[in-house]
Amino acid sequence: MPSLPAPAQAAPPRWRVLPWPAPALASWCLAWTVLWLTQGLTAVLQAPSLLPWLLASATGAALALLPRAASGWRRLFMAAGFPVSAALSGAAGAVPGWVWLLPLGLLLAAYPLRAWRDAPLFPTPRDAFEGLAPLLPLPAGARLLDAGCGLGHGLSALRSAWPAAQLAGIEWSWPLRLLAAMRCPWAKVRQDDMWAADWAGHELVYLFQRPESMARAWAKACAELAPGAWLLSLDFAVPGVAPSLVLRRPGKQPVWAYRIGTLDAAADSASICAGPGR
Repeated sequence: MPSLPAPAQAAPPRWRVLPWPAPALASWCLAWTVLWLTQGLTAVLQAPSLLPWLLASATGAALALLPRAASGWRRLFMAAGFPVSAALSGAAGAVPGWVWLLPLGLLLAAYPLRAWRDAPLFPTPRDAFEGLAPLLPLPAGARLLDAGCGLGHGLSALRSAWPAAQLAGIEWSWPLRLLAAMRCPWAKVRQDDMWAADWAGHELVYLFQRPESMARAWAKACAELAPGAWLLSLDFAVPGVAPSLVLRRPGKQPVWAYRIGTLDAAADSASICAGPGR
């Protein structure tokens, strides 16, 4: 059942030294470096030939266990990257070395460097906003924006909650943008930088970002959205700002909703969005 309102909780510290997926790439490269260095020592020390592979795998696992290595899925990617790539290399020894650059090229196309400081591709559940529409009624034809729409899962969830709304999505990755447009032909999906694009003119902006991005998203919403518009976030709250409402359901990620132009005495004065908007 939804609760109204609930205090925002500060997000725990995440990996702040390198933007994702740089930590994964760094851990994989370091593991291969450990393998290369220790293989030369095995003959000198007469150590078991399996030892370098174990040390390299342990290196990736150790990096994944660092306190700031972020979520469970990211830890899994960091730890499994070297063993999986080593296994594939052994199974495909006759494949030319340049072939292994193709997956990297596809990764960079789907997840360009410019987007590394944004959230990775995590789909929004289709029922993420179930029960929210009665608490957050929008007029027919309201303009809704999914900022960083990925493959369009968030657009589908928004459509399920507000079927009469006009939906639009912004995605920086051109392959993801094309796939989202194919999956959601009823929405206007364009390739753009969600932080550079203007959010003005929308009654609601939804995003599923990282905890570190929420203060930036709130500042942008305050600067560009008109009073009465909504900023909607899945899972992560805006730090230091009391939400207008929170949707909580057992076993589901919370949905945090912030209404632009609403003063809250519990909110920090620097975070109050009371400007004229646009």
